[in-house]
Amino acid sequence: MAATLTLWAVAATAHATDKPLRVILPVGAGSGVDTIIRAAGPSLTKALGGQPIIIENLPGAGGTTGTVQVVRAAPDGQTIGVVSNNHVVNPSVFKKMPFDALNDITPISVVGATPFVLVVNPGQVPAKNAKELQAFLKAKPGTYNYGSSGNGTIIHLAGEMFVDAAGVDVRHIPYKGVGPMVADLIGGQVQLGVVALPAVVGHLKSGALRAIGIMGKQRVAALPDLPTVAEQGFPDVDIAGWFAVIGPARMPPAEVKRLHTAVVNAFALPEAKEAMAKQENVINPMTPEASAQFFKTEQERYARLAKKANITLE
Repeated sequence: MAATLTLWAVAATAHATDKPLRVILPVGAGSGVDTIIRAAGPSLTKALGGQPIIIENLPGAGGTTGTVQVVRAAPDGQTIGVVSNNHVVNPSVFKKMPFDALNDITPISVVGATPFVLVVNPGQVPAKNAKELQAFLKAKPGTYNYGSSGNGTIIHLAGEMFVDAAGVDVRHIPYKGVGPMVADLIGGQVQLGVVALPAVVGHLKSGALRAIGIMGKQRVAALPDLPTVAEQGFPDVDIAGWFAVIGPARMPPAEVKRLHTAVVNAFALPEAKEAMAKQENVINPMTPEASAQFFKTEQERYARLAKKANITLE
């Protein structure tokens, strides 16, 4: 606790200002990223030495509508954005982009991730693990459906990642958001899908859905006995819903350092850690340099997956 307070004190004295920090979220209210940032907002204000923050939701066009505002903002450290996987997915699925996802931003930190879980409708799919699910789907090619939150979304690509790794023929059914997708998954209109764990943990406990495996490389504390899909014989399956803080290109190094320190310290405060644990989020902030390399690697692997699945959007 003393170490955390010391770190906070360093950040607090670095750049205290009355001018609010503009935090742009290129997603709608109530989404995963929105919930995370609003829960961590008070901690971020503390870590910024009392500087107030203004959170703006600017959803649309797969996140590009809000991110454009970050890209066009003055690089003075007073405007940042919080993006997710779609930031580096979009260049591979949209035919035209209004900015360069790698070169028109300044990475501040990839902060953490929300686990994705592969789930099935237990009334229609008897499989209890990934190998059984693979065998079940291979027995009747083209018969079953998997749902996603929309064409070209990270949930779509996560589903394609399993389909590709398992070598199965399953139809993709896109929905307008996670809510309708999960409702139809429970109702049996689609038989399987990949979804963020917080969105279905209640349905897993009630038995309305069955978890097949965690889509990332590590098990999660909420479901310690549930193995990863990689553990079950599909080593190339590794995907989670990460979120990251970015700024406009050409930010002064001092501002990047200030904001990175504030973000790290904010998510280390007890109240933020408690809020993140309740949402099943895993916090592991990266340096700006590591974040830049992560963006590049992620964009490259999503590009390969999108090309293989022939995913394109206007």
